[in-house]
Amino acid sequence: MARRYSLFVIAALIAIAIVRLDARRAPAAAARANGIIRGRVELRQSSTEAAPRVSVADLGMGSMHEPPDRRSVVYLDPAPRAAFDVREEPRPRMDQKDETFVPHVLPIVAGTTVDFPNNDQTYHNVFSLSKTKTFDLGRYAVGRSKSIRFDRPGIVRVFCDIHSHMSAFIIVFAHRYFALSESDGTYRLENVPPGTYTVVAWNESAPLESRRVVVPDAGGEVEVNFALGRR
Repeated sequence: MARRYSLFVIAALIAIAIVRLDARRAPAAAARANGIIRGRVELRQSSTEAAPRVSVADLGMGSMHEPPDRRSVVYLDPAPRAAFDVREEPRPRMDQKDETFVPHVLPIVAGTTVDFPNNDQTYHNVFSLSKTKTFDLGRYAVGRSKSIRFDRPGIVRVFCDIHSHMSAFIIVFAHRYFALSESDGTYRLENVPPGTYTVVAWNESAPLESRRVVVPDAGGEVEVNFALGRR
C-alpha cells in the first residue's frame, strides 16, 4: 500500500513539474508573432532608358514598344516553411486590352491556371517560348478566352504573334511570400514568421538585388527599401 502511495506521489510531482514547465514556455510562445516586411522599390533609370532582359527582336519579331507598367516583384528566398501549405488560390487573368497585356507583370504560385481573355476588337495570339512554360494558344477573337496552367517556378515571357509590341511577364513561385509593388513602388509582405530571410527585388529593367532582414519574435513591421538600376 505504501509503495502504491509513493508511486502516486511521484506521478503527481512529475505532472506538476510538467505543468510548471509548460507555463514557463507559454509566455515565450505567445510572444512570437508573424510580422510584415514592407518598403519601396525605386527604379533609378527612367522608362525610356530601361531595356528588357529579353527582346522581341531576339525572336525575329521586330522592335517592342515600351510597356506601360514597370512595377517590381519582391519575394523571400528561401521562404518560410508555412509558405508551402496548401491553400485555395484565386484564379488570375491576363487581359488583352488596347493591344496590351494587362497586367504587364503577373506573379503567381506554381499550379495556378491563368485566363487570357481577349477584349479587343481584333484577333490576338498568346504564346511563350520560355523554358519554364512553352505554349501557344493560337488566334482567337474578341469575347473569347483561353487558359494555361503553370506548374514550374520560373519566369515566363508572354507575347502575341499578331502584335509585336505586346509582351508581359508571368513570374511563377514555389511559395506565396511575394508581392507586386504598387505604381509608386511600395510593397508589403504580410504574415511572415519570425526569422532571418533574404528579400529579393525583381524588375525586368534591372539586375536582381537582395537584402538580409530579421523579423523579430515579437513580429511588427520591418522596412526594406531597394534602388534598382544605374547609380
